[in-house]
Amino acid sequence: MAVCAKCGAPLAEGAGFCGSCGASVSVAAAGAPAGPAAGPTATTASSGGLAPNIAGALAYITIIPAIIFLVVEPYNKDRFIKFHAFQSLFFNVAWIVLVIAMMIVGLILALIPVVGWILDVLLWLAIGLGGFCLWLYTMYQAYNEKKFMLPVIGKIADQQASR
Repeated sequence: MAVCAKCGAPLAEGAGFCGSCGASVSVAAAGAPAGPAAGPTATTASSGGLAPNIAGALAYITIIPAIIFLVVEPYNKDRFIKFHAFQSLFFNVAWIVLVIAMMIVGLILALIPVVGWILDVLLWLAIGLGGFCLWLYTMYQAYNEKKFMLPVIGKIADQQASR
């Protein structure tokens, strides 16, 4: 007879929820013994403790989680996580190149007395806000288990992830 993994109460045949505590009961776990001897679920064991959507979103936080997900064993086997980790790395590299280009443009605009300074500040605000929104959007899409591809970077990341 199946028992609830949360409270240990007996479960009715084919029940989706425990009649005592109301906890959700999966069909595969219904016949499994209660307690820690049951072991982790298949999704937890295959992803190393983090769901793929969480790992994909965390890859965008900084380059450190992206590198960790590309190196650590359970995560570097998942194509979804690898795609988002590579896209995060390539996005960060592109962002650094863009900031260097903006510094050069800022030096050129500094030669124009007042208007150049105002244009430089507005350009930095627009680029910074746009990059921040794009960063949040990619993280949001990864969390929702979607493979949002940035225009050039996404294709390269997809090629790297499929290796």
